[in-house]
Amino acid sequence: MSVGYIPSYSQIAEHLGFKAKNAAFKLINRLVTSGYLVKCAGGRVAPEVAFFALELSEDDVSASFDAEGSSTGLFQAQTLDKLLIARPSKTKFVNVRGDSMADAGILDGDIAVVETELQATHGDFVVAEMDGCITLKELQMIQGRPHLVPHNTSMQAQSPRKTLNVIGVVKGVVRRYRPFLAGRAKLTN
Repeated sequence: MSVGYIPSYSQIAEHLGFKAKNAAFKLINRLVTSGYLVKCAGGRVAPEVAFFALELSEDDVSASFDAEGSSTGLFQAQTLDKLLIARPSKTKFVNVRGDSMADAGILDGDIAVVETELQATHGDFVVAEMDGCITLKELQMIQGRPHLVPHNTSMQAQSPRKTLNVIGVVKGVVRRYRPFLAGRAKLTN
């Protein structure tokens, strides 16, 4: 099986319990027509962006007990990357370690979405190499000099002794509350 492509028609028919490859062929054609799959060179079929779309509610969820809300119940398909990534070829995911940005809501174990080749400005959260160490901090310009400022009251801002290279600007954070476990048992009612 090739990585990045949909299984063959006979494999699909076998897995879905179809008696004929023709049923799998018709299913694939419907998915191509619907925009979930795309036909590639050599007759192979690959997932299209819509294949990975998840539903995003148009409703807001209150995080307090005193707020009133209204619900439309409407959902629209959206891929997570479209919410977080403006320039895929210039975006990297970085694992966050430590608690220097905890007061800004960036926690140990989070995954920072970092856009490289974006000009960092005062107040941006950045991933930077400073004097040989890579860190995630807020970039502040104080009296014309760059400082990397943590968001943890027990830590101090630092300015580079020799070098400062901003690798990219943090555009968002992804957080898992529970680690992903492959093969985990499904919940039952």
